[in-house]
Amino acid sequence: MLTRHTITDKVAFALVAFFLGELGDGLNIFQGIYLVALGWNEGSVGIALSMMGFTALLTQTIAGDIIDKTTFDRRKFLAMAALMTAFSASAILFVQEGNVDHALMYVTKIIEGVSSSFIGPCVAALTLASFGPDSFDEVMASNILWGHVGSIVSAVLAGLTAWITYPNIRYCFLVILFSALLAVVGVKLLPEGDVLMGRGLKGNSTRVVHSGDDGDDYTNMEVQGTTSWSSTQGNIASPKCTSNSVAAEENAISSYWEIFSDRKTVVLCFTGFFFHFANANVLLVLGELMGGDNEDGTTKRSAIPLIAGAIVLAQFTMSGATLAGDRMTKGGWGRKPLFMAGLLTLPLRCFLIIFWKDAGEAWLLSTQILDGVGGGFFGLLHPYLVADITFGSGRFNVIMHAVVLGF
Repeated sequence: MLTRHTITDKVAFALVAFFLGELGDGLNIFQGIYLVALGWNEGSVGIALSMMGFTALLTQTIAGDIIDKTTFDRRKFLAMAALMTAFSASAILFVQEGNVDHALMYVTKIIEGVSSSFIGPCVAALTLASFGPDSFDEVMASNILWGHVGSIVSAVLAGLTAWITYPNIRYCFLVILFSALLAVVGVKLLPEGDVLMGRGLKGNSTRVVHSGDDGDDYTNMEVQGTTSWSSTQGNIASPKCTSNSVAAEENAISSYWEIFSDRKTVVLCFTGFFFHFANANVLLVLGELMGGDNEDGTTKRSAIPLIAGAIVLAQFTMSGATLAGDRMTKGGWGRKPLFMAGLLTLPLRCFLIIFWKDAGEAWLLSTQILDGVGGGFFGLLHPYLVADITFGSGRFNVIMHAVVLGF
């Protein structure tokens, strides 16, 4: 059985990121197919599936601010958010046949949006709290990579289950529930880290991790003027904050106006907004072009593997783009060239979809490679850029998710 003493912190974060990646967006595309098959009209489906995104849009900045300020263990926040996201996403299992149960879907999608908005801030804060700014890029890259791998596995399992049980594809949504339960188990393996450092302050400790002769990781941790050495194999016990250190750090916290009016924050928000505003419905359009309906109006069985394949191909490419982007940044590439490359994938992708709309499903499916490159670079560079802008301000998570609001 895995415990905090048998795996390193980085591996623990990778495991949790993998299972949270399997939660994905609640398999919204599969939910849309299922609701249409039950008899829902497209307008009602669109409203239901938009509820989660719209609610998350409104609450994620608040969620980031709460996670910044909280004295409650962020690991417990993360576990509760994962469970609430999974249970609300699984509510679709109780929708009856016909154009009914709208209220159930609308309410649970709102709950799903609120709870899912806490997952990102918790993971980012725990990562920063446990590894500090010097190792943040490396560990976040690993988290993002394994999150993409989790999304691939989730789409494959859901698509396979839907294909086997067609036309009753409801059981594919159990993937979300099992993923959440495994994520909660994984959260127990995570360290709490330095609470102040988790909100983008200097905290009570500086940590330098290096390998000893026997391969173990050793940490030199300086806490309030004293130095202690411990063999931890990657698992670092973090110091508790004293009242004096907390007061000193809180006096250094930037005001909301200072951080929100920063030119870099504004530019990042607007750039992300226009990119994702244009990108939002491209996959839905692609799904309609590739899938189609039977003569009786029901969704073709072939649409299921095609849509699952589109998700898998994009997520697989995102994994590769994340890995390549991480190595390129370590090799001296700046953030801007990679960010620009991610931006340019969208207009090229849209052009190819229009150009190949009658060329066949394989050509259309291949455009998801560009979605993966753009998503991989954006997902990787987003926390990097926010950490660059905000570390020392005490507003790391609120800006992290204010930028996502723009995205």
